[in-house]
Amino acid sequence: MKRQLAKMILLAGIIALAGACTPKQAPVADTGMPDEYKDAPSWVFNPELEGGVSAVGTSRIGKAGFAFARNEALADGRDQLARQMSVKVQNMVKNFTQATGLGDDETVDRVSSQVSRQVANETLAGSRMRSMWRAPNGELFVWMVVEPESVRAAARDAVTTSYKNDQALWQQFQAKKAHDELDAVISKEFQDFN
Repeated sequence: MKRQLAKMILLAGIIALAGACTPKQAPVADTGMPDEYKDAPSWVFNPELEGGVSAVGTSRIGKAGFAFARNEALADGRDQLARQMSVKVQNMVKNFTQATGLGDDETVDRVSSQVSRQVANETLAGSRMRSMWRAPNGELFVWMVVEPESVRAAARDAVTTSYKNDQALWQQFQAKKAHDELDAVISKEFQDFN
């Protein structure tokens, strides 16, 4: 009996040592992405471009066809580029919390509302599609870029043409007018919250 117990303890020790010596495999990270995106090129999720500006536009290929979806994805990509370069954001958050009653009869009422509006207005000289990928589910992805030289040229042009230039002053006036119109629309939208 003691001999069998010793054998069982020895066997358990060997199994424990073998388990400890076995290399551990790292668990596979769950990216949270659906399986249809597993073969997606890296730019779909990380559209970085060294020294330039880049973004990904998407659209689903539907009954209107591939050309329509491609144009829609290109427009979405350009919109994303414009928002990276210049965007005006108006945001308002209102919170209200009220407690009534005492002890077990206490109730808490809470209301929260958020309103946000973003407007981008940017000329995208030199923007182009660098690559395209179609997911198995029919979603089309386009990688839109503005190459580094185009970004530098646009910055140079903006600096050299805007300084004490009548056209630049007119553009500033038009921009202020557009901003004032936007502020009026937003004020009208928010008047219910005042």
